[in-house]
Amino acid sequence: MNSENVEKQEEPNFFKWAFKYAATAGIAGILCCVAPAVLFMFGLMGGVYAISFADFFYAEDGSVGLGSWILRGFAIIIGLYGIYLYRKKQNQCSIEPKRKKKNLILMIIITAILGLGIFLSLEKWSSWYFDEHIVPAQQEEYKQMELENNEN
Repeated sequence: MNSENVEKQEEPNFFKWAFKYAATAGIAGILCCVAPAVLFMFGLMGGVYAISFADFFYAEDGSVGLGSWILRGFAIIIGLYGIYLYRKKQNQCSIEPKRKKKNLILMIIITAILGLGIFLSLEKWSSWYFDEHIVPAQQEEYKQMELENNEN
């Protein structure tokens, strides 16, 4: 085979890979709270349903429930899968071994820090949004339902 016909593999950008998989993992880990907040924000879900959706993932005392742990486990799997794919793609390139190792370590660190940062930021935002907007809407909806029940 002629060397001109062989396509040269380009070195993968570890920052782009890390950001893509960290963002995906961070969002997947907190999907239980972000999804109802976004749906409520766009008027596709009421306060009562948004809170009941989020409550599915938490225990009655408000602590993290089984559903949240499943999402967080899924987020870790996404991050690890991204690192695995990066390493696989990186091994197709003719990069010196020391540089491959350094890039892989940077990829792992950036993915972990960005993923955790995105997760914690969205967790803080969704908590604030629930307290500020969804809970008052839920209470108003309950008042409306109570008034309707009293009229009947």
